[in-house]
Amino acid sequence: MTTASAPVSNRRRGIAMGVAGGALAVAALLGIAMGPVGLGPLAVIGEMADRLPFVGVESGLTDRHQAILWELRVPRVVLAGLVGGTLAMAGGSYQGVFRNPLADPYLLGVAAGAGLGATAAINAGAGSGDWILPLAAFAGGLVAVAATYALGRIGGGRTTTATLILAGVAVASFFTSVQIFAQQLASDRIREVYSWILGRLTTVGWSEVLVLLPFAVVAAAVLIAHGRHLDVLAVGEEEASTLGMRASRVRLTIVIAATLATAAAVSVSGLIGFVGLIVPHAVRRITGTSYRAILPVSLLAGGAFLILADLIARTVIAPSEIPVGVVTAFVGAPFFALILVRTRRGLA
Repeated sequence: MTTASAPVSNRRRGIAMGVAGGALAVAALLGIAMGPVGLGPLAVIGEMADRLPFVGVESGLTDRHQAILWELRVPRVVLAGLVGGTLAMAGGSYQGVFRNPLADPYLLGVAAGAGLGATAAINAGAGSGDWILPLAAFAGGLVAVAATYALGRIGGGRTTTATLILAGVAVASFFTSVQIFAQQLASDRIREVYSWILGRLTTVGWSEVLVLLPFAVVAAAVLIAHGRHLDVLAVGEEEASTLGMRASRVRLTIVIAATLATAAAVSVSGLIGFVGLIVPHAVRRITGTSYRAILPVSLLAGGAFLILADLIARTVIAPSEIPVGVVTAFVGAPFFALILVRTRRGLA
């Protein structure tokens, strides 16, 4: 039975990867072509093809339109894809390692901790694109997730979904209150911090992409490589130990990598919620329960989701923009309520 089911599982994973990759490509094309200044999908494709070696295609774009394309649209779309992909993959990893369908970087307090670290760095003079931001955010996120897990285990016994979520809410509230206090200490930077809290994907070129990219690549490589371990952890720690796996070490590695991904994304985009909750759940309905499929597909689907959310954020009331965190919350809040209801009924 196992031998027969493996090709089916691989085929299903391949189809899901293809669909998610196609969705990401379409979302990226729409995100680059559409906006207050319309460029046109065919013109965008022609301009990009013209940059390939030995390919000469006349796109018809003016110098001004080319500047908008390469200096504004493309960096922003790439940043949205990276942020969405890392948040979705981190959320799927947290759900797997804690065996909790409601776990995501925000409910576990990781984003609040990362936000506090980034706020402290901003108050100290760090600006967008500085390497100190993701490092400070990572330190804060790591402290927050450790506090959440420790608080959830107070009193001994098994850490349940309810206790973990309540612990995450408590830790997030504490770190948020400290963050607000830190803002008051540096009121001259409060506008910058407030804009960051709402979640935004504004760029000044490629600097934010270059800050996030190495952290995202390292975290993605570690998490995807541990997909099989997450599948083993899903059956329980005792069973994992009988198979020779050191569950505590694997869990720690996954938590650190997911926290690194979250913190790096938060440091360049601000607090964009629900991506790590919505996308892995939707992906799981398509790929099945294996994290060898969930994580890479979530990486692609998360990128597509946030690119489209950012497209809505910057076009719905153009030329003004809505913070992209508002758009994801508008979609994510009812989705979270639906997951909560299904979980209570034992269906999730």
